[in-house]
Parts: sequence; C-alpha cells; structure tokens
Amino acid sequence: MRAWNTKVKKADAFIVVTPEYNHSVPAVLKNAIDTVWLSFGFRNKPVAAVGYSGSIGGGIRAIEHLAHVFIEAEAVPMRNTVVIPFVREAFDENGEPINPETGIRLQVMLDDLAWWSSALEKARTAGELAPGSLRARAALAAAQA
Repeated sequence: MRAWNTKVKKADAFIVVTPEYNHSVPAVLKNAIDTVWLSFGFRNKPVAAVGYSGSIGGGIRAIEHLAHVFIEAEAVPMRNTVVIPFVREAFDENGEPINPETGIRLQVMLDDLAWWSSALEKARTAGELAPGSLRARAALAAAQA
C-alpha cells in the first residue's frame, strides 16, 4: 500500500479505464482509490476516465460514480471522458477503434488532461492550502477550546 501511495503521490495526472460493474466501478478499483485517502495523493491532480461495457451503456454510470469518488479525494475529474459501448466489437484486429468518434473523444480528453495537468502542477508548486478536512478539524478544535 505504501508503494501504491508513493506512486500516486509522484504522478501529475491520471487516466482511469474502468468497466461498469453493477452501475458503478469494480470494488478493486474503489479500494485502490480509497487506500490513497490518508496520503492525499490524488489531491489537486486531474483524473480522466474511460469507461466501457459489453452493452449500450459504455460505462457511463461508472464514470459518473468515479467523478464523485475523485471529488472526495480532492482530485479534479475531467468533464470530457470516453465511453466505449459494445466493447467486444469496438476495435479492429489491430486494436484501433472502429468508430472514429472514439479516437476523437480520446484526443479531446487527452488534450484536456495535459492542459489541466500543467495548470494544476503550477498551482501546486505555488503552494497549496492544507486539505479542507484538516483545516475544518483544526478550526472546530480552536472554536471549542
């Protein structure tokens, strides 16, 4: 877990590729994100999402849930995502998307991720506020003293 936290803490941006499982993300992915909570490793870093499924949904509900999870981790979920419905038929024999929209949406997402990564890296370098939960706890303790 320490190695995972260190790896996340060192990264500047993330792309999460997830299937949709019971209208959400798989438990192993949620657990991987949750184990970074105490180190604040995702804090003030952009997260892009790619969702897929074997049916029409394309992982949309998983991506929506993932955005809420990353907000709680104080990350910055990207608005532009990639959804891949009918994943078994979505790629040719070379692994390229059959639908050109998939590649276009991926490029838009990657451009956004690069821009936000650069902007947030500059902001982190300039100095960050302590995490909101820690500031609130300190303020409440001071108010009760």
